[in-house]
Amino acid sequence: MGLKSGGLQRKSKASQEIPSSSMADIAFLLLIFFMVSTVFQKDKKREILWPEAEASEKIDAKQKEILNIWVEPNGDVYINDLLWEMEEVRSVVRPLYVETQAALVVSIRSDQNVPYFHVDLLQKELQAAGALRVVFATELEQDLIMERR
Repeated sequence: MGLKSGGLQRKSKASQEIPSSSMADIAFLLLIFFMVSTVFQKDKKREILWPEAEASEKIDAKQKEILNIWVEPNGDVYINDLLWEMEEVRSVVRPLYVETQAALVVSIRSDQNVPYFHVDLLQKELQAAGALRVVFATELEQDLIMERR
């Protein structure tokens, strides 16, 4: 009795198919991982006295198409909670305006006590950036938002 090539033969061959029995488990675990690790950006809470208004309109725009610009009494400008120089506003807003295909709504938010000089400078920067839809956040608007929640 001679042994052929070592004497042992394989009884099973390696499968060439990808096992799909655990694919649903892997997909479910990935879904849970991304849900748990996602961080949603929230605006920082600011204690300010909102300017008063006699009338207000609801902005019919998606949240991602609204750009919040905060003006502080000392002239600091925050665009979506990041500090920018007044002269840089135009270079920040223009690309965002083009990216949203002119659907961007700029919401100017400031305290009642902010000198108008700073608001006027901001408006001139927004004009230079080509922003057409500019609104001012007011106390009446904030009351409407609180009622909706």
